[in-house]
Amino acid sequence: LFARGVGEETDIVEKQMFTFEDRGGRSLTLRPEGTAGAVRAVLGNHLDQELRPVRVHYAGAFFRAESPQRGRYRQFAQLGVECVGERSPALDAEVVEMAWQFYNRLRITGVQLQINTLGDRDDRARYRDALVRYYTPLRDQLCEDCNRRLDTNPLRLLDCKRDARFVEQAPVIWDLIDAGSREFFTMVLEMLQDAGVEARVNHRIVRGLDYYTDTVFEIWHESLQGAQNSLGGGGRYDGLAQELGFTATPGVGYALGVDRTLLVATESGVAPTADSACDVLVCSVEDPQARRAAADARRLRDAGLRVVLDVSERRLDRKLRNADRLQARAAVIVGETEVRDATATVRDLVARSQEVVAQPDLTRAVQSIARMDA
Repeated sequence: LFARGVGEETDIVEKQMFTFEDRGGRSLTLRPEGTAGAVRAVLGNHLDQELRPVRVHYAGAFFRAESPQRGRYRQFAQLGVECVGERSPALDAEVVEMAWQFYNRLRITGVQLQINTLGDRDDRARYRDALVRYYTPLRDQLCEDCNRRLDTNPLRLLDCKRDARFVEQAPVIWDLIDAGSREFFTMVLEMLQDAGVEARVNHRIVRGLDYYTDTVFEIWHESLQGAQNSLGGGGRYDGLAQELGFTATPGVGYALGVDRTLLVATESGVAPTADSACDVLVCSVEDPQARRAAADARRLRDAGLRVVLDVSERRLDRKLRNADRLQARAAVIVGETEVRDATATVRDLVARSQEVVAQPDLTRAVQSIARMDA
């Protein structure tokens, strides 16, 4: 799957995949990226026959045999979005805008959107040949990786930091793509401008996977340096379906690195805080009140509240300490008096206040503290 989809001569397949045999002699690979698998799932299950484009998203762990460092891990998390079944500049712009808005919504500043076009497959082939002609006389000055890339995947020469001095004079793909590819990309840029998305055209952005055509983009952050400066990226992959053995089907998508995003969000002071485990803790004072406490908990759950019920034999003060650990906003205490009077003691754990309410008013009182709609 990954050799055919990502490309046998990419760094991911050649150097970064975790591949091994299981006890039955089967070759297994830990997934290094999500697009190839997502597209195979969509087309293999014929989801595109009912609706096009098919919009899917995924989140999970991925694995690459990297050299661990800041922002780069051997196991990492990604969020991905794929739109399969339609070729349209509007769809490309929608996907890019979605990725851009993700970081705006998180209030992360210092984000840069770098965008380019690789044209169609013929354009890309012409560019590949132009790079080979330019770099071949320089072979003796190239690093070991670039010597290998010159023979296998010339577009990756533009990503090398050690040989960056040669990139400035290298051919630019914009000079080689045809009029149709130029028009497609121009429309993408115009739609992004209409949406207020600040896109910077960077003709050196090529991405590291063979399936990309036309629009490609990366989202960089100023605090991330070197090869790890990208928070995520994506683009159009109209040839991927055929590489996987399906009928030609266009698609576009992106993936965002969760680990790097959290790293930047934390350093920027905008990392989201974890949600509380519950809204309210309902507890009995002693064992005889357990049934009434359970009934109150059931009523609150039916109202849409997240409830933890504690009818253990622990002392009341210990139960209330657990409410703090759960980050509950309210506690409902049911003791002998509350059972006798058909009431409940509702404690606001944030304001440190409490009131005794009649049973019919219990839900309203707790919702008020939890700031939920009554």
